Amino acid sequence: MRVAIAGAGAVGRSIAGELLENGHEVLLIDKTPAAISVERVPRAEWLLADACEITSLDEAALQRCNVVIAATGDDKVNLVVSLLAKTEYGVPRVVARVNNPRNEWLYNEAWGVDVAVSTPRLMSALVEEAVSVGDLVRLLRFSHGDANLVELTLPEESALTGTLVGDVSWPEDTSLVTIIRGSRVLTPKGEDTLEAGDELLFVAAQAREEQLEELLSVRREADV
Repeated sequence: MRVAIAGAGAVGRSIAGELLENGHEVLLIDKTPAAISVERVPRAEWLLADACEITSLDEAALQRCNVVIAATGDDKVNLVVSLLAKTEYGVPRVVARVNNPRNEWLYNEAWGVDVAVSTPRLMSALVEEAVSVGDLVRLLRFSHGDANLVELTLPEESALTGTLVGDVSWPEDTSLVTIIRGSRVLTPKGEDTLEAGDELLFVAAQAREEQLEELLSVRREADV
């Protein structure tokens, strides 16, 4: 997979390093000469250019990229890069960094953004995830379909504890994508049993989040 990253600061370089370790091709783009630190990510391609300029993106051959990541520290730049990547080059997947949470509402399909990543939101979500059991935590927002990646840790008293995944009537527009059980990452199968303490990751429509939370956190009725 070929990935272009606009912004070669600490965030962009960190993402590039992870992607390279996983065997992907990475191009880092930055207009600031001081940011071109080839020795820090030597296996990446580097381009000194303004990612908001069509001529620069032509030089980067953005049409060959499977993913573009707008990772600069400027929301205006990230939005422009996202829009150009999607509308001018038809990049299938555009991921954009949100620097100011007040601008998050702009990061949507109209600006070419498929996934908006807000560091403040992720940090708060991780804090919530660490202290809450039975509460739904929103991790990422996907622009298409108004869907989110959400997490919920199954409480011991949930009615679904001990239930087979295939026997659960999940809400519409939700999909259980991963079960994290201790150090294991499980791809859910119908015959898998839900256990107390499981971290369940869903892709769910925002309108279904409350219904999903109620389903997973409902308590068993007291034995008569």
